[in-house]
Amino acid sequence: MRLIVRDNLAGYTQKELETDMALLPPWRREQALRYRFFSGQRDCTLSYLLLCQALKEEYGIEEKPTFVIGEHGKPSLLEFPYIHFNLSHCSNAIASAVGDTPIGIDVESTERKISDALVRHTMSQQEQEEIAGDPIRFFHFWTQKEALVKLRGTGLQDNLHDLLCPSNIEDISLHTEDHTDKGFILSIANTKK
Repeated sequence: MRLIVRDNLAGYTQKELETDMALLPPWRREQALRYRFFSGQRDCTLSYLLLCQALKEEYGIEEKPTFVIGEHGKPSLLEFPYIHFNLSHCSNAIASAVGDTPIGIDVESTERKISDALVRHTMSQQEQEEIAGDPIRFFHFWTQKEALVKLRGTGLQDNLHDLLCPSNIEDISLHTEDHTDKGFILSIANTKK
């Protein structure tokens, strides 16, 4: 598996965006330009370029891939259906992961405001207790749950309270990276080989 993260987004300029957009295939450039704001265009552009970098580093693939979108919105690679990938972004980081088994990734800004209602709606009682003692734990649980949902490609249909119960993740490997010093938490979920 190859994970690539770009977290130096604050200094990224409009001129850099224009240069990077020129590297995109036409379909992805059009997709990036549909975003109204700079941040959306940047995230769409850079996530694709990180994917291309990961494909080159992990598999030696240099051609620009095309996405095929599944029933619940999970993309796959038209030209390389045997390669699994996932992309994620937040205001502080963009991440891309590729591998030989299904994969899900989520990156979340720790600067995001979290309401008590969101915690109650998405977290189990035990998770809520841990979050009460350490609010940053919300982002650990949240990114793990998002990565798991993205891995499965089902969308948010699962019961979020029970999503991380051991019986629900027996065949899943979860890895979380705490980058609170850079303002984000990242989690990766992939199926065990």
